[in-house]
Amino acid sequence: MKTIVHDATEVVTYADHSRIDTVADASVVIEDGTVLAVGPADEVRREHPTENADETIDASGQAVVPGIVDPHTHAVFAGERSDEFEAKLRGKSYNEILEEGGGILRTVRATREADSEMLVENLLNQLDVMLAHGTTTVEVKSGYGLDIETEMKMLEAIESADERHPVDLVSTFLGAHAVPEEDDTESYVKQVIDQQIPAVAEAGVAEFCDVFCEEGIFDVEQSRRILDAGRSAGLKPKVHAEELSHLGGTQLAADVGATSADHLLHSTLDDVKAMNKAGVSPVLLPGTAFGLGADYADAGMFIDAGAPVALATDFNPNCYSQSMPFAMSLACVEMGMTPAQALGAATRNAALAIDRDDGTGTLEPGSPGDLAVLSGPSYVYLSYQFGVNPVDCVVKNGRVYGS
Repeated sequence: MKTIVHDATEVVTYADHSRIDTVADASVVIEDGTVLAVGPADEVRREHPTENADETIDASGQAVVPGIVDPHTHAVFAGERSDEFEAKLRGKSYNEILEEGGGILRTVRATREADSEMLVENLLNQLDVMLAHGTTTVEVKSGYGLDIETEMKMLEAIESADERHPVDLVSTFLGAHAVPEEDDTESYVKQVIDQQIPAVAEAGVAEFCDVFCEEGIFDVEQSRRILDAGRSAGLKPKVHAEELSHLGGTQLAADVGATSADHLLHSTLDDVKAMNKAGVSPVLLPGTAFGLGADYADAGMFIDAGAPVALATDFNPNCYSQSMPFAMSLACVEMGMTPAQALGAATRNAALAIDRDDGTGTLEPGSPGDLAVLSGPSYVYLSYQFGVNPVDCVVKNGRVYGS
């Protein structure tokens, strides 16, 4: 199958923390799900006439960017927590809500009660919204089960949704998301290590093992044990680090060679240097700070140090946004990133944060045939046009979705 997106005002072929490559008045040819050619429209048309394509998109007056990658979500869950949004506005903290049985533990109760098909359908609905906003690859975590049965149910739901939806899913085991109400921390850490990780690894339903390393949840030593056990079982480490306090999760991520460390609101320059040296991708989540009314991560500190900053939505019941363009807008307005930096952070750098080095997040010959056609003539529209969806249509593996 051949798909041609032609006569775009500009096509962004590559963007990361240090550069952005564009082609003006350009076309993209995708054949059998892979980018075959990108270049000036007249040149591409001579070799690949549009009449020979199975599908065509006239992108006149529009920009084309690589398919967006969201490297940190909690998109599979049951229930909702809109009343907690009001509670936060009245001054309650994240930990206060958690101590009262709300927050993660509330979603755990709802997710334990939900059947598998409900979880799959809920996830498919979220993926529809993500795809419409330009996201073509999504990392999805478990972590609302906190027992073997429900964690496996969530991971199997991710696997099922991946088979049924065009968006590519990357699965992460996050049994160490919180301590369940029926257990104490040390006992639960042993359960994660001795029971959950072996079950997940044997079933082959996750690629990564994550842990919420945070004061009052899992300390650095406990987090290290969990990540070491996961790595021994073949699960690559990730870390929720320095979200609510500076505990040492970033240095832990460097020590264990994590693929990424995420949140990082309280990270220091020494933390950034350690991450760079260890090759750990920093993932910043501006939607979380927005939802909590908290300070934002210091993106400039990471960028000035040459770190490959990635952006993600952190979509979950406490951060209810599936839109990567909104995360990009926040990154520009609240964290001082340029639109080019935000685009690189949402494409190529985001792909690195989930260990995808096959061209995901780029539009170059041989890369996956994933792209988004925007509603305006410049890639800047992804950050500039907030409050509405700036994506006109999406191509995933060469197939067109949307208008």
